[in-house]
Amino acid sequence: MSDVSSEQRQTKDTFGFKWEKRDTYESPAVQAEWRRWLFEKYFDGDQKALSDMLGTDRKKILDAGCGSGGSGLLLFGDYLNDHDYVGVDISGAVVVAQQRFKERGLSGRFVQSDLNSIPQDYGPFDMIFSEGVLHHTDSVASAISTLSKRLAAGGRFLFYVYVKKAPVREFTDDFVRDSIAELSDEDAWNALLPLTKLGKVLGDLNIQIDVEEDIPQLGIQKGKHNLQRLFFYKICKAYYRPDYSIDEMNHINFDWFRPSNCYRHTPEEIKSFCEAAGLLIERLHVGESGITVIARK
Repeated sequence: MSDVSSEQRQTKDTFGFKWEKRDTYESPAVQAEWRRWLFEKYFDGDQKALSDMLGTDRKKILDAGCGSGGSGLLLFGDYLNDHDYVGVDISGAVVVAQQRFKERGLSGRFVQSDLNSIPQDYGPFDMIFSEGVLHHTDSVASAISTLSKRLAAGGRFLFYVYVKKAPVREFTDDFVRDSIAELSDEDAWNALLPLTKLGKVLGDLNIQIDVEEDIPQLGIQKGKHNLQRLFFYKICKAYYRPDYSIDEMNHINFDWFRPSNCYRHTPEEIKSFCEAAGLLIERLHVGESGITVIARK
């Protein structure tokens, strides 16, 4: 992959490193929350909606940026043996994905490739799924355009990208990212541990505060806020769940801070990217962390 940018080479190394740490994302707690979050974002928690979308005909599914197969396995599950799944990733995580599919008795083909240069003999696809990946390319607009061309007529594109955050959070995100940019992956992982532990301290306090008035300069709305969630969404990403280990929480923080390419967009920008790519948006779900789209060609 000598033709990819230096940022994409860094992405390749980052995610190859991260997805090899299987013990940081394979616990029942992480898997259950991950799966719940996927179905909530894409289908409002309705698992039948995915079954209806897949239908009875065999479909060609591209998992664009499959990593170790985590999201694909959790969303599609047993449907994978009824359809033709291709997992593509810029990193060597495709080897981990292939192993994880094999362990579950599920079929799939895996290719290590930049998303902009997927071999033409794969596709066209009836469905493209790209969960938390496009914002790590050199251009979200270009990635949407390029992948949309691999869709069959009437095919669907399901993807999730980061949304722009509150102003202080935007600043600290990039400040922390820059501060670890020159470290090795292992050193960057370790450098984020104190931040992860701070998130745990804030979360374990389980304190609610009452903000009496909107603070538009900080993107904070009046009302009751959990202290850790307020810090997480408005000040600095320090992930917390009481049923996760420190390494499991650090995995999520590393996923956010380590990639040099980490673009955030507004819903309006994502709509314009889809329109330019000839996609009709069927679902646009905007959360505090990101934007989830189901679009049809």
